[in-house]
Amino acid sequence: MRLRSLFLLAFLVLAMQGCASDDSFTASSASPAPIASGIRLSEPDAAAIGRKIWQNECAGTVEGLTSWNAGEDFPSLGIGHFIWYVPGRPGPFQESFPSLLAYMKERGTAMPGWLAEARGCPWNSRAEFLKEQQSPRMKELRQFLANTVSVQTGFIVRRLEQSLPQMQAATPAGADKERLRANFHLMASSRSGLYALIDYVNFKGEGIKPEEKYRGHGWGLRDVILEMRPVSGAGAGPAEFSEAAKRVLRRRVENSPPDRGESRWLAGWMNRCETYKRGL
Repeated sequence: MRLRSLFLLAFLVLAMQGCASDDSFTASSASPAPIASGIRLSEPDAAAIGRKIWQNECAGTVEGLTSWNAGEDFPSLGIGHFIWYVPGRPGPFQESFPSLLAYMKERGTAMPGWLAEARGCPWNSRAEFLKEQQSPRMKELRQFLANTVSVQTGFIVRRLEQSLPQMQAATPAGADKERLRANFHLMASSRSGLYALIDYVNFKGEGIKPEEKYRGHGWGLRDVILEMRPVSGAGAGPAEFSEAAKRVLRRRVENSPPDRGESRWLAGWMNRCETYKRGL
């Protein structure tokens, strides 16, 4: 499916005035959507970001598009490892696969009939899920996800578009609201920074759910942006964002329940955060 032009919020236009860098975006004359602006993410950039997210989440493999990690009560599907809960068994993390399916339906994306009609994850356990890895239905699901990378990328970008108002609403202190806005705009003004924002909001969410905290500390995009230290210019933003994300994720592991064994993921998380310095 051809990727539609993807737009960022109107406030990014204001942020980018006087904030240009070597890889900054330029405005277009396209008509804005209700909450969007004329700054477009080009199709080559969107494709590159989709490939990076697929690599980060699934090592770029088709097999990795259907995963159910040990110790978790849900599968993770698609290039963004979108969570899909079993009916009647919701968890503390934000479920995103049903929202992806709704986004696809809005855009007329053809999908398998059983998937369009599903009312929750059809596999009741990880053992059942793994047993069906080579079943016709699972193969069909993997192929469908491999064929719709562009629309999955569009879904993630829309999530970023909607994130700043949500994050500001969850931030009571006025000074923190302003720092959140300023750092978000700083990051969104460059290709490398925008990649980091798009990838991280998919990776660990906005950081606005009260349940997504350990000992009062969260690990979402809001937490990373507020963790950032002052930098001089947009070019230095991605490197500081990378280090801030590492600090936030180390803190998550330190505060996590021991029985979750989250330290096993830390090396991979650190490697992923390092990609933000290199950009696309």
